[in-house]
Order: sequence, then C-alpha cells, then structure tokens
Amino acid sequence: MESTSTPNTSTSSGVVSRINKKTDSNEHTDLTNCISYGTGIVESADDEILRQQGHDAVLERSTFNIWAALGLAFSVTGSWVGYLSCFGQNLLYGGPQTVVFALLVATFVQIFITLGLSELASCFPSTGGQYHYVYLVAPRRFRQPLAFFTGWFSVLGWWIVTCSGHLLVAVSISGLAQFYHTTYVSERWHVYLLYLATAFVTSAPVFLCPKKIGWFTQSCLYLSISGCLVVLIMALAMHQQWYPSERLLRSDLGTSGWSSSWAWVLAIGNSMYAYVGTDAASHVAEEMPHPNKRVPSIMNGSIIIGFFTVFPLFLALMYGMTDMDAVTSSALPSLEIFHQVTGSKIAAGFMQAWVLIVYINSLNAQWVTSGRIVWALARDGGVPFAKYFSHVDEKRVFPLRSTLLAGAFICIYGVIYLASTNAFNSIVTSAVLYLNMSYTIPQAVVVCRGRKILPNCYMSLGPIVGYFCNIFSIVAVLALIVIYSFPATNPTTLGSMNYSSVVLVGLSAILTGLWLGIGKNFQGPGADLESMVMFAHDGSEA
Repeated sequence: MESTSTPNTSTSSGVVSRINKKTDSNEHTDLTNCISYGTGIVESADDEILRQQGHDAVLERSTFNIWAALGLAFSVTGSWVGYLSCFGQNLLYGGPQTVVFALLVATFVQIFITLGLSELASCFPSTGGQYHYVYLVAPRRFRQPLAFFTGWFSVLGWWIVTCSGHLLVAVSISGLAQFYHTTYVSERWHVYLLYLATAFVTSAPVFLCPKKIGWFTQSCLYLSISGCLVVLIMALAMHQQWYPSERLLRSDLGTSGWSSSWAWVLAIGNSMYAYVGTDAASHVAEEMPHPNKRVPSIMNGSIIIGFFTVFPLFLALMYGMTDMDAVTSSALPSLEIFHQVTGSKIAAGFMQAWVLIVYINSLNAQWVTSGRIVWALARDGGVPFAKYFSHVDEKRVFPLRSTLLAGAFICIYGVIYLASTNAFNSIVTSAVLYLNMSYTIPQAVVVCRGRKILPNCYMSLGPIVGYFCNIFSIVAVLALIVIYSFPATNPTTLGSMNYSSVVLVGLSAILTGLWLGIGKNFQGPGADLESMVMFAHDGSEA
C-alpha cells in the first residue's frame, strides 16, 4: 500500500488511529508530548510544529537518533577524506602553506555561513531545508520565485555532490590499480563503469532496508573517525623524515602561474570542499525527534568534528611529504603522499583502502539526502510531475520515486566524464557554490526584512551575532562566485578552462524556463505563521 504526500492535506485521522491503537493495547503513550489540535491529536510537538509549517508528518521520526543523524551529516561532510580528494590543487596554488592555512580560513568561512543557516533550521525544521526557510521569511509577492530557485540550487548542488562522491570511489579504485600494477592504463570508460557500479552498490541499502539506514550512517561516523586516527597514527609512527617548519611558511612554492596572493584566495575556495553539505541533517528533520534542537547542533557539530580530524592530519602529511611534484602529478595524490610519508607501499595501500571504505559508506547518506530534498520540493509542487515524485512508499516509509530520480541524474551526469574530465570537475566544483548560495538566500532575506520576523527558537543567535553571520554569509558567497569563475592555472588553455561561470548561467537559464513552465504549480508549504511561532516556542522546550 502506498501514499502520496501533497501540500496542505491532513493525515490527523491516521495519527489518531495510531495513538488510539497504542492506548487500547495498554502501550505507554507519553501524553506530555501530545498536543490536541482541532480535529484530532498529533503524536508530538515536533509533528505539530511541522503541521503549522504547512505539512503533515508522513515519515517516521524514529529513523534517525542523534548519533545516526550526526553520522549522516559527517558522512557527507567527511572533511578529512573530502580534503584528501582535492588538496593536490592547493599544493599547485602555493605548496604546503596553502594546503594548511587556506583550509583554516575556509573553516571559519563555513562556520559562519552554517551558523546563520542553523538558526533558520531551528526556527523552521523541515526536510525542505533552505527553500522552506526562504518561503517562510520572504515577502508574499517574492516568496514563490525565491523559494523555487533556492530549492533547485539546493537539489542540483546535492545531486552533483553525490556524483562527486561516486567519482571519488571510482578514481580511488583505479588509482590503487595503477599504483600496484604500473602497466595498467586507466581509461575514462573504465572509471565510468566503476562509477556506475558504485552507484548500484551504495544505493542498495537505501532501497532495500530504508528503515535501517540510520544504523548505516551511525556506523559510518565511527568508521570515519577511527579511520582518521589510524591514518594519523600511521603517518606519525612511520614517517621517514620531518621537513623544517620554514617550508610550511614559504609562499613561493606554487606552480599554478597565479600570484601568491591570488593563489591563496583560490586555495580558500578549493578548501571549501572539505565542508560541503553542512545542511545534510536539515533534510532529515522530519525523521528525528526534537529537530529544532538537534538539527542545528548537528550541523555545527559536523564542522567542529571535521576540523579536528582534517587539520592535524594534514599538518602531519605536509611535514612528512618528501616530493611535492610527485604528489601533484600523481593520478591519486592521497595515495602518493601516504607512500612518501610511510615509505611503504603496503602501508600506503592500507591507508588508501580505509579512505576508500569511508568514501563508499558515506554515499548512503548522500543518497538519502539527494532523495529527501527533491521529495520535499515535489510535495510543494516545485518539480515536474510533482504528484508522482511526492509519492511516499508506505511499506518502506521513504520517498522511493524521488530517490530514483536522483539516481537517474547521477548515472546520466557521469557521461560528462567520458566527454571531458575538466567539464565534469568544473561542475563538481560549482556544487559547493550552489549549496552555499542556497544557504545564503534565506539569510539575505532575513537581513533585508529584519531579524524581528524570526520566531523564538532554540538556536537564536540574537541581533549582534545573527546579523554578523547573515551579512558575512552574503559577502562570502558573492566572493565565492568570483573565485569559482577563475581557472586553476595561468595562463589558461582550452583544456584547463574553468566552465563554472558558464554552467551557472546555463543552469540559471534552465531554471528560469522551468519556473515559467511549472512555477504556477509551486504553492510552497502554505504555513500558518502565527500558529507556527506559538508552537516553535513550545517545541524548543520539549
């Protein structure tokens, strides 16, 4: 039996029957967390707050406990493994200095952007995330187009980030094969086949046992943190030599062709990939208890955990690196630097294999988020064939069709890699920009309208810190738009051209056409803001 989630429809009778069934069977029901509302009873203050935002609870609140949700968030962010996939570019920009210190700056940039977003997640917990916040805080005549574009930038950002995760697995497997079998020559179609195989394997738990996905994300958290400790300990214990600190402070080691100052700026933009997807927890807000408290804590906690895993690891790796040119020219820079630091092919292979396992496990969380966010947009009419894609499989209790839609995009998008690795990588880089744009649009609306429009919430930043984070986010994202438009090397050739700006304009044009085609069907959550403010206060104390 299956159901379809549509905007502004009531399921209170079903909720009532579930509670009555519990009560009649003498099962314990915590009535202190139940709220009477008009025609029926909802099971918790969390569900009532969601109802005041225009949606009924159709997903199970027990799917993600706080550790499973944190596991999902850190699986996606995965700072130490994420940065291992892109630090080679920072070596080209400015050597070890930009690898370490540009990462430090990127950490603070992402902290302030995420802090401002997490306040909104506390005020309006919903699977829709950013577009949902925009719709609620924007003026009536602007809220539909603003929310629509925000939602689609968020969807595209997540889908492309998930594509990048699959490519990392494929490239890692190919790189390991080349490392141990030097006669093997990796072709693009080899990588694409590995990419497709990864998609099928990693999506299996999401479709076959969706109610257990919280266990997978929680185990990934432990696997990732323990893996970071193992890699760090091996790097410290097996290092061949430590290079002097002076090398870490040198600013003339870059080979990208850019001036040292501008290379530094580009390195900061590249380092932002280490903290991609900090909004992940917000897209399972309807599948955990007390999301108004837990979601913002998890969002900010994922950055803190990320920093304390990635920063010490890369300090050790930069001090132990013996040949920077060999790392930057390697097909898999992380494997090469592991080999240089430990001096052992076996140890390097073991370290890279653990990284690969973390990559694979983290993709479960990316599948979950990619499916949930397009489902949320579909239930508000923001997707073509919205009624079809807002469908929820009642047996598995998860949005099957929207997750399949995300999967179709992932498989088709990978074809771009066959045509041009540079074009593929340019679009992947753009995903960081798209997500941060979606984080910032609701904050920009809050700045324009004044923070007085926000209801009381658990994560209230107050006027000083709140305005600082909101305004900082706007400035930072405008800077990122410029940064991500520059090519990695100077002078630029056709092969090294950065297509991010072209892609941004092209996607914006496509989304404009989509808005003209289906925008009239996008109704948004249809929230009762006055009631929502009242229950937000109650929920913050639940």
